[in-house]
Amino acid sequence: METSLKTGRRLSLLAAALTASFATQAWGSELPSLGEDSSPWQVDLTYENHTVKREHTGLAKFRNTMQAEFDKRAGNGWGIHGILRGSWDGVYRMNSKEYGNDAGGAITIQNVAGPGLPPAPTNAGTPLNLPQVPWGGGVNNPIGTALGLPPTNAFGFNLAANPNQGMRVLGDRWHATEGGVAFGVPVRPCDVDSRGCRDFGGYGNKTLSELEMPEFNDRFDFVRELYAKKSFNLGDGKELFVKIGKQQVVWGRTDLFRVLDVINPVDFSRNNIYDELSDIRIPMWIAQAEYRMGASDWMQDRNFQLVWNFDKFRPNNLGQCGTPNVILDAGCFFRGMANLWDNGGTVSNFAGNGTVATDFGPHQIGIRNVNLPDWSLSNTQLGAKFEGVTSGGLSFSLNALTYRSQLPSLHSINGNGTVNPFTGGNGNTTPPSAGQPVKGLIAFDMHFPRVNLIGGSMDFQVPAAGAAVRMEAAYTQGEEFANTMREQLYSKNDVFRAVIGIDRPTFIPFISETSATLISGQLFYQHIFNHEYKQEKYGPVGMPDWENNFIGTLLIKGFLKNGTVSPQIIFAHDFRAMATAVAPQVEWNYSNDLKITIGANYKLADGRNHWKFDDCRSCNPYDPFTSYNAGVQGIGQSYGMGGMEPLGRFRAGPIGAAFKENDIFLRVNYKF
Repeated sequence: METSLKTGRRLSLLAAALTASFATQAWGSELPSLGEDSSPWQVDLTYENHTVKREHTGLAKFRNTMQAEFDKRAGNGWGIHGILRGSWDGVYRMNSKEYGNDAGGAITIQNVAGPGLPPAPTNAGTPLNLPQVPWGGGVNNPIGTALGLPPTNAFGFNLAANPNQGMRVLGDRWHATEGGVAFGVPVRPCDVDSRGCRDFGGYGNKTLSELEMPEFNDRFDFVRELYAKKSFNLGDGKELFVKIGKQQVVWGRTDLFRVLDVINPVDFSRNNIYDELSDIRIPMWIAQAEYRMGASDWMQDRNFQLVWNFDKFRPNNLGQCGTPNVILDAGCFFRGMANLWDNGGTVSNFAGNGTVATDFGPHQIGIRNVNLPDWSLSNTQLGAKFEGVTSGGLSFSLNALTYRSQLPSLHSINGNGTVNPFTGGNGNTTPPSAGQPVKGLIAFDMHFPRVNLIGGSMDFQVPAAGAAVRMEAAYTQGEEFANTMREQLYSKNDVFRAVIGIDRPTFIPFISETSATLISGQLFYQHIFNHEYKQEKYGPVGMPDWENNFIGTLLIKGFLKNGTVSPQIIFAHDFRAMATAVAPQVEWNYSNDLKITIGANYKLADGRNHWKFDDCRSCNPYDPFTSYNAGVQGIGQSYGMGGMEPLGRFRAGPIGAAFKENDIFLRVNYKF
């Protein structure tokens, strides 16, 4: 531990020294003037330490961030703005048994039908009253035995290539297996353990150093913003404003959840959904042009904006398995499934009508390919927005955007003869004992579909109530959702999302008798059109995402000591998931340069049984191995045998899937 701490300090000091060196140069006279009428470089340099302690796991963050923000008025009316940010998170060395090179260990997999080993108290994913087998100890597959395959590991699972070490049971951080499916997931950095490591879109294949210093990668994420801007006077009070470079384009008017604000992807690995969007949006190379038309007879102001995101596609960063923030636990599901495809593995409670742990070999189950869109003109993203302010003071916008989904969609590759569990995907689509194409077995390719969005926003004052109202709405076409009623296990659905927010400064004497307290409430709504869902023999099948869902947030923020001390509390409640987050904090502006924040993030969840959903064990028509209705079951037909994995995460949502991640934190921010 002492060695790790010393190494961490050296890296932190090195990052600080490099950033300070840049700042020193920026204030000097060595940089080019960029034109005769240019101004001096203006540079602000800040340092932040964010330390988090998490219940049950200990240290979950020790992130040190240096940020330099600079502005320059260049020649001919051009301006340059940039933000450089570099961070080093010591948690991977200081708590290596949870998140670093020593994370994970040997696991056991639940085997409801038994026999099995005595239940292990340390296996958080297995209730103590159910038997289990070690990783690699699943039953011989009767189909494989009938075909004359070896009497052990009938489908070819080689434990030497996928050993029982450095593993966790999928989902054990937030739920128990409880008779459902689960499997092992490697959790160490990818330079230590490469199993299941794939590029899922900027995450999923990171080494220890890349996890420690996430901004320093081949996409140059340490450049948070770097763009040039200029306004061209067109006469008659009209202007053309252009801005080109790496930037964030903010269309939304709401906090925490996004409706219109989807031009930039988001890095949820930084702090789940609980950081400011300005800190976790992933800047992209974008060109903006805004025609500022000014006033008209019935409008105070009018603008028309075109946005072209010409950067190479990039999805949201959902977090690499083995790191502290893996939203929806999705990165662990992806890594575990990629490992199953590459190396095979043991799946709990799969055979024997969902009661027997089963070994699968490579290329039979899991994630086969990740189809990240290459750069091409057709894969760029284009948006347009008209906004104005009416003579009555109502601000509004009309928005349209065509873009790639920032969330992945999994397409089943089975039922079309492309994968053969008997031959490991070698192209022979006819099993030796059956004269028909291969069906069943849960294997996928990952895709990012094209989505079209139209929507709008408005905000206005309600003087009688002393409040401001914010509203957004968006309708999308092309989004894809998991759907176990479809043969390919997904469907395309139109979606409507809306949010209304109300902000009101209110005098609350017991908080402050001299300053108003800000009360801000928001209600988000989502509706999925043509939603498919029904009850089958053993449980629900179809789409795990709720057809209609509401999420409410409430912020209460006070201002004490002439505004230098600001206590606040945030509540967020997911109504269908029945999950709540409570986040109190106190911010103390000790001086103009030093700010100290202490706080917590606590989750509550109820009704975990209704998170369980069809896991498609009964989608596999191998009678009697996995058939739940002998002689009539077909491909794509499920009888609803289910559990928490893999689709329960969509019903739990980002709050429910993190309900065991209760944090306390200290954040110190110093401006040089």
